[in-house]
Amino acid sequence: MLQGGCWNVRSSGRVRDRWAGAIFFGTVQFTLSPTLSMRNTHRLLAVLLVAGAAAAPDAAQAQAQSRIITGRGSATLSNAVRVGDLVFASGALPSGGANADTTIEGQTTSTLENIKRTLETAGTSINNAVKCTVFLVEGADFRGMNTAYTKFWSAENPPPARTTVVVKALVVPSAKLEIECIAAMPKP
Repeated sequence: MLQGGCWNVRSSGRVRDRWAGAIFFGTVQFTLSPTLSMRNTHRLLAVLLVAGAAAAPDAAQAQAQSRIITGRGSATLSNAVRVGDLVFASGALPSGGANADTTIEGQTTSTLENIKRTLETAGTSINNAVKCTVFLVEGADFRGMNTAYTKFWSAENPPPARTTVVVKALVVPSAKLEIECIAAMPKP
């Protein structure tokens, strides 16, 4: 059966390098005759696999993907994308400009404020974040980042799961970190 894009192939046995069995595609059964050669059986399987892939809906389409653009979105970047009950916020950088904070604490706060605005525009909040990934340029900045990061959550709203990765560089040379988050939509 084709369920979630997977094939269920049932074989009743091998007869001298030839198969006897059936393939279920939805509710349609395709019987493989023991008189088919292995090459022809493989061709039939390939045709059915391609047909199944074309017929199976994309997971994003099935979940009614919607694009949310805030700020200065571009042709190559959505600030957030909602798929089903999840919002995937793109990696955010600290706000720049002449008065930009250069400390890790200030950049962490600025970045999380940007994420917070993006999630609120998408209809959720930072309190609904379930997973964040932090990309740090310097491992030595972990403690300062963590100090500012923990201020966004409380005992009533615990922080989401998090991964912190040290990277060689970011797109903006003055940025010390980048943060991306996944948040759940609130239940009505």
